[in-house]
Amino acid sequence: MADAAIAAPRPAPDTSWLWVVPPLSVIGLLFFYPLFLIARQGLTDGKDVITFEHFATVLHTRQFHSAMWNTIEIALMSSAGCVALGFVVALILSFVPFPGSREIARFIDTFIALPTFLMALAFTFIYGSAGVLNGMLMDLFGNTAPPVDFVYSTWGVVLAEVTVFTPFVLRPLLAAFSLIDTAQIEVASSLGAGPWRIIRQIIFPAALPALLAGGSLCLLLTVNEFGIILFIGAKGVITLPLLVYDKAIQEGDYTPACVIAVINVVLSLSLYSLYRVVIARFGGRNAGVV
Repeated sequence: MADAAIAAPRPAPDTSWLWVVPPLSVIGLLFFYPLFLIARQGLTDGKDVITFEHFATVLHTRQFHSAMWNTIEIALMSSAGCVALGFVVALILSFVPFPGSREIARFIDTFIALPTFLMALAFTFIYGSAGVLNGMLMDLFGNTAPPVDFVYSTWGVVLAEVTVFTPFVLRPLLAAFSLIDTAQIEVASSLGAGPWRIIRQIIFPAALPALLAGGSLCLLLTVNEFGIILFIGAKGVITLPLLVYDKAIQEGDYTPACVIAVINVVLSLSLYSLYRVVIARFGGRNAGVV
């Protein structure tokens, strides 16, 4: 018995954790190491001594204050526009039957796959000073100056972002609306409830988780949006990502650029945490959020 116990083979060591090493190495090399270099540039004095002097200098500049305000203002207005437009479009596609509604929903979904700068270029070609709309109006009324001049402003950026990011609200809303029992709506309608009351008491409560999750995601995306603002070239509209680009690429002043980049990363991570909390709290899976 003792010999049999001694001769029993030992269990092989568990080496399954080794499969985690290659992806972690790639992520560390391509993401965390550059992020570490950026943080070190902003948090050290050139001799690897940690200091917050660079942050204090950047935080007290009027340029940073303006960029931070523009970033928050554009993100909030764009997210609110995405929520409002997504809710209205989802209502029409889900509860107003008409031929081709599914095809329209699928067509809107394709906006998610398109680069954001394409929408900025489209807005410029259509509504810009030399765009199609201004050309038609100038020929029609004989104007010497473009009558439509909103693209190169904060409103132009907001409208472009609403157009691009509304599908991120629309998709979970359509999934949430598909779970609503239409019998509830029919019963409420037969009892004399009007459309606004049905929306307020039946549809809106079911849509609230999807609205919050989609709105939080849009807020995260619009805070970090760069391509739309750069390609539209709105006058005086500088956001945090664009300020990082100006400092690093245009001016070659890397330390302030790294400081602003770290602040933008912290802001993004905070919004992402909010997004995850909203999904966990209100049931993103039930709202159709992926």
